[in-house]
Amino acid sequence: MKRNEINKKIVLGILFIFPLLVYLFFASGKNNFAKLPVLTSGVSEIRDLDSSSTIQFKDKITILGYWGGSLEEKKAEALNLNEKIYKRFYEFEDFQFVFLVNEAYGTQVEQLKNALKEGVGTDLSKWNFVTLTQETMRTHFSSLQTPLKLNEVASTPYVFIIDKDANLRGRNDDEDQGTVYGFDARSVAQINKKMIDDVKVILAEYRLALKIYNTKR
Repeated sequence: MKRNEINKKIVLGILFIFPLLVYLFFASGKNNFAKLPVLTSGVSEIRDLDSSSTIQFKDKITILGYWGGSLEEKKAEALNLNEKIYKRFYEFEDFQFVFLVNEAYGTQVEQLKNALKEGVGTDLSKWNFVTLTQETMRTHFSSLQTPLKLNEVASTPYVFIIDKDANLRGRNDDEDQGTVYGFDARSVAQINKKMIDDVKVILAEYRLALKIYNTKR
């Protein structure tokens, strides 16, 4: 057999076998990558604690934050989340941002919204600010069942992914932290390295579930 023919058969063999190996690799890892782990089931609905609220987690994919007191300190965090997460994903129909703030800071909410709109004129229709008492915010935060704490004004830099069944999603095998309950909005590196990927995973999970549902109808 001529050398050129041997080389041709080797190339054809690689072209046939390599895609099969790639498929088997991802198929074998399906259980590891298909879903973002549920860390806490049944996070409290806000309106169960405050009947005046119209916001709900059910049937929504929510980025949840607790900004409690002065929002002037939260501008950098808001800009990070707006640029890296909101603008990337807000066009998904069931996606929303929800931030709980002290009921005394209504004017600062408007100032923060104006800051987010500056420059490119961000569509803030899925940015939701819910004004609550500190006590109600702390009660709600406790339903997440995380080791994280709110500070003296019921605020934290961490934001959380809540799924359509009001479950807290995160990582339970992170190479740096072990269990990741929330993402530090002060850290562009953490948002880029972890949060973007995790939001992609949960959106892909629901898109896949919808696709399977539609094919079975």
